[in-house]
Amino acid sequence: MKIRSTALVKGFRQSAPYLHAHIGKTIVIMLGGEAIADSNFPNIVNDIALLNSLGLRIVLVYGARPQISALTEQVGYPTPYHKGIRITDERALEIAKQAAGQLQLDITARFSMGLNNTPMAGAQIHVISGNFIIAQPLGVDDGIDYAHSGKVRRIDIDAIHRQLDQDAIVLMGPIASSVTGECFNLTSEEIATQLAIKLNADKLIGFCSEQGVLSTEGEVISEMLPAQAEQVLQRLIAEQTDSSGTGRFLRGAITACRAGVPRSHLISYKEDGALIQELFSFDGIGTQIVMESAEQVRRAGIDDIGGILALIRPLEQDGILVRRSREQLEQEISQFTIIERDGLIIGCAALYPFPDEKMAEMACVAVHHDYRDGDRGAILLSQIRLQARQLGLRQLFVLTTRSVHWFREQGFTESNVDQLPMAKQALYNFQRRSKILILDL
Repeated sequence: MKIRSTALVKGFRQSAPYLHAHIGKTIVIMLGGEAIADSNFPNIVNDIALLNSLGLRIVLVYGARPQISALTEQVGYPTPYHKGIRITDERALEIAKQAAGQLQLDITARFSMGLNNTPMAGAQIHVISGNFIIAQPLGVDDGIDYAHSGKVRRIDIDAIHRQLDQDAIVLMGPIASSVTGECFNLTSEEIATQLAIKLNADKLIGFCSEQGVLSTEGEVISEMLPAQAEQVLQRLIAEQTDSSGTGRFLRGAITACRAGVPRSHLISYKEDGALIQELFSFDGIGTQIVMESAEQVRRAGIDDIGGILALIRPLEQDGILVRRSREQLEQEISQFTIIERDGLIIGCAALYPFPDEKMAEMACVAVHHDYRDGDRGAILLSQIRLQARQLGLRQLFVLTTRSVHWFREQGFTESNVDQLPMAKQALYNFQRRSKILILDL
């Protein structure tokens, strides 16, 4: 008798919206040498191959810092660093070329696997490497000559796009040539950052030993603005505690986001499936650095009452929302989340928990009529869902008379009064006849 796994079917269906959202998107993946050396690296390759087969346009940038260090120590020729960058003289350059070349061959070989008992079975992945980047020397800084350590001078974007248009994975290493025919050793984070910016990539993805940026309590910070990421980066620099590789990625992500890359993701190279979980689940698993916006989503405070009232009064007059007095709003203001744009509150929603039943109500959902062409309702729902999950709740419900279809599009299902918490059942207005919809968290 065959065992049927409904969990597999459910998971596959839940990932469908994210599959549609990512098809045709350009992503730059930054893999440090530490990730390549980890035992989980074959699984990362399998996941990148899967993304390629799903129609994502992938540029893969690999680093070789630990491999170069291992070779320099092996031959008894250690290389100094200045401001976190290896000083690459002639001999160090030859060692770097050896390490980077070996990694390029190993990575390409991994993508060529097609054994029937592996996730790569039947896959035909084309990996293209080339002289897409022209380098230039870093020069002299504080009297220190970086020699053959370099930086990006220009990138042949059209050539890369032609390869991506052919569904190939473009593989870029840390060694690049200059217009004079010399080779230079570049940092993988600078290459990945500049590629993401110049390609107008949708995402920059990096790997470190931790599952994203951790708070002082050791919890993963799910989302940060560049200014917040800058604070973390400066703390890591001051404390000299960047053994995980987080700081190197943050430096690139901050630059990329401020230059227009919408999202940069940081995940762990140690956890199997982290890349898939980050891209194809609602909550993700790591840290996202997101573009700063003229709009801010935040919890409401007492000074926001006037703005919320101005937003919801027209909807109350039309019978879409239940009327709230200023006094009631003052008492419940801590329950509200708002979207603010240029000092104007253009969206709001409230969360009312019912801890005994592990449920919560999402109420007073409103978006200013001039701003309803975006996804601000979904943004509010995302924040409310996150708050409910942090409270350990399992279900979210809404009562609505006009927006049934919108909530159904967001995954809610229609239900009955007897499915509500007992306290809410007692307050249900049968004359208003609001539809009841419930979402599993």
